[in-house]
Amino acid sequence: MQRAQDVLVRQWSQDLIQSWNSNHWIDLPVKVGEQIGRLIGAESGQVICCDSTSVNLFKVLSCALFMQPDRSVVLTQQGNFPTDLYMVQGLSALVGEKRCQLLEAPEHELEQALNSDVAVLMLTQVDFRSGRLLDVQRLTQRAHEQGVLVIVDLAHSAGALPVELDAWQVDFAVGCGYKYLNGGPGAPAFLYAAKRHHANITQPLSGWMGHKTPFSFSPQYVKSDGIEQFLTGTPAVISMSVLDAALGVFSDVSMAQIREKSLALSHCFHQLVQQQTALSELSLMTPLDPAERGSQLAYQHSHAYQLCQALIKRGVIADFRAPDILRLGFTPLYLRYVDLWHAVDILSDIVQSKEYLKPEYAIKQKVT
Repeated sequence: MQRAQDVLVRQWSQDLIQSWNSNHWIDLPVKVGEQIGRLIGAESGQVICCDSTSVNLFKVLSCALFMQPDRSVVLTQQGNFPTDLYMVQGLSALVGEKRCQLLEAPEHELEQALNSDVAVLMLTQVDFRSGRLLDVQRLTQRAHEQGVLVIVDLAHSAGALPVELDAWQVDFAVGCGYKYLNGGPGAPAFLYAAKRHHANITQPLSGWMGHKTPFSFSPQYVKSDGIEQFLTGTPAVISMSVLDAALGVFSDVSMAQIREKSLALSHCFHQLVQQQTALSELSLMTPLDPAERGSQLAYQHSHAYQLCQALIKRGVIADFRAPDILRLGFTPLYLRYVDLWHAVDILSDIVQSKEYLKPEYAIKQKVT
């Protein structure tokens, strides 16, 4: 809040456009990218903050396919987050299926599906529905053995669990700033591109901020040498400044500590659920093995949407994922164990009293 007020009241209202230099607005995409890079195992110069996850995914998908001119298949896990699938479908419609075609395979069959036709393995590290955690390191190694480039979606990973993109030799990654990175609604996303690829990348959205010298106003596009080449338009200064400030909370805590508390929180929550007889109809679909889950729990219930709405009405903010999933995320930096106790107590009361069957909770909202 303080950063947003400073940007609006002082930096913009008083300093106006000189803030691009005096308040370093122009450097925000790199500065914020560097902070995120430290959380996802990326050395300097490989992460940039910009645009949305979907737009960034379009960029890296295009780059990866251009780097694989003799291959066309984008392989992904079955049931991947829809926008990831949509981006491949859209790119396929643009360039044709001979250059880009989507192939979905069950998670346990991904390795077997890797062959010389596959250009890109596109993974989401933590499944948005179940919370299942993929072994990105192993899958990347197997993909590279087949000459396949790897793109990882870190939307449910960054800021919640240790990620080691450089050590795992991942080629590209994308993620959002508004979940575990605490950037809030409208927060810009981020993009990772391994430095070894920078010279061979051609990203399609060649906007002026990706130019080597944007303020030369040259009519011919010359891309930046480094990660800045993934910039397109003018940075969203207000929302990016807020994300910059929010990332400061990670300065004195390690991702290992965050992961430890995340797992402890989710384990505690599920234990509390199991102790409530009224909640026996909730079916956990998230793996109990700590090595196989992210920082969320997903429960199946025939009235999951109504349960979610009733919880929200009582001050417990969960979300619903079609067709029948009640999803709860655990943010280790500020979620307390007593919060879990209250949440399970409220959930149990809602189920036991059948409050969730009230007609008001069945009304579908635009956002679930």
